[in-house]
Amino acid sequence: MATLENRDGTALLVVDVQNDVVGGAYERDAVVGRIAGLVDRAREAGVPVVWVQHNDPELVRGTEGWALVPELVPAEGEAHVDKQYGDSFEGTDLEEILAGLGVDRLIVAGAETDACIRSTIHGAFVRGYDTTLVSDAHTAGDKTAWGAPPVPDVIAHTNLYWQFQGGPGKTAAVVKAADVDLG
Repeated sequence: MATLENRDGTALLVVDVQNDVVGGAYERDAVVGRIAGLVDRAREAGVPVVWVQHNDPELVRGTEGWALVPELVPAEGEAHVDKQYGDSFEGTDLEEILAGLGVDRLIVAGAETDACIRSTIHGAFVRGYDTTLVSDAHTAGDKTAWGAPPVPDVIAHTNLYWQFQGGPGKTAAVVKAADVDLG
């Protein structure tokens, strides 16, 4: 139902599950475990997995902090997107990768809920993708010292409002990892 023509595929988009991004994140191990399960299921189903990694002056490409967490290892041939902005599409080749794979539906998981996940799901949706947020497979670090709500509230609010996102010819959804349909 997406607005992208001549595409009917699904991809799993794993955003910024990097050592320094999720090192102290809320329920880090459980979230990473659910993402690992989604990756395994996607591979078994023949659904492409696309890996996104952020870099900036504090998260330097090639460093241990920039690396994906050890529980998540991209398979040979899986696409990789290197980004510098919150939205995984902005200033990257993500759109070209997804077009080449014939993708019009994204399943999104990763970090951080209140930054790159929100930016990316909105970026996908406005570009015409059906966009599913995996409700229990995204997380963030504690930003209450800067006035943000506690992380569980940030996650709950993001899941709440995304399930009511709408637009002509495209859908948004929120689904638990165990219930994600990769077909």
